[in-house]
Amino acid sequence: MSERQGSGATSGKDQTSDDQKKVQEDFDIDMDAPETERAAVAIQSQFRKFQKKKQGADDS
Repeated sequence: MSERQGSGATSGKDQTSDDQKKVQEDFDIDMDAPETERAAVAIQSQFRKFQKKKQGADDS
């Protein structure tokens, strides 16, 4: 995913209007596949560990 790098000169267009025109990408992911479920569980597990660690650091 590459993003445009401006040269400093503006073309009169607002950056947010360019971002709003972008269409959401379609992903071809089989949500019923066992690999997808295992990946989701692994990601959720790691995120929960991260949250607990972060919360523990905030309490100190």
